Amino acid sequence: MLALGGVVCLLATGWGAYRLWNGEPYPDADPQAVATRLGAQAERVRDDLAVPVPADALPSRADTGACSYRGLRSVAHIDESRPDVRSFSLAWQTTGVPEETARAAERRVRLRLARQGWKLAAENISDMGFRYEDPGTGDRVDVDWYEPTGTLAARVHAPCGKVPGDHPG
Repeated sequence: MLALGGVVCLLATGWGAYRLWNGEPYPDADPQAVATRLGAQAERVRDDLAVPVPADALPSRADTGACSYRGLRSVAHIDESRPDVRSFSLAWQTTGVPEETARAAERRVRLRLARQGWKLAAENISDMGFRYEDPGTGDRVDVDWYEPTGTLAARVHAPCGKVPGDHPG
């Protein structure tokens, strides 16, 4: 019985050390599924905004971003990103949007996201903007308006996830 307790203690210590070194694991991410989800959300945001967006301003594919190591391992990999973990985003903008139009457009996006259970994560990202987060997926929607140019910008972002080894990046 004592030997079993020792084995359990050793395994727990090993698991704890592994977790301390590597940190919280990133969830698995299917890049195609994430891109499809972001594309659908981006389409809904564009429809909610209801402002003219030039066709060439719309993204044709999701951009990927770097993600850091977690846990104490991050100290050993300062300024390095994990090759197997990526974030995803779609972004576009249009200029010459008057403030009143931008406020009404942002109000429509806010109302829909709140109705769908998204949570307000930040206010005033820009001159006039906000960020909402989906508590289920961690996806974020940022909408910003910049007074000097009347630029209305939208970004839909998915958090870091571990991609399959055969993903081209």
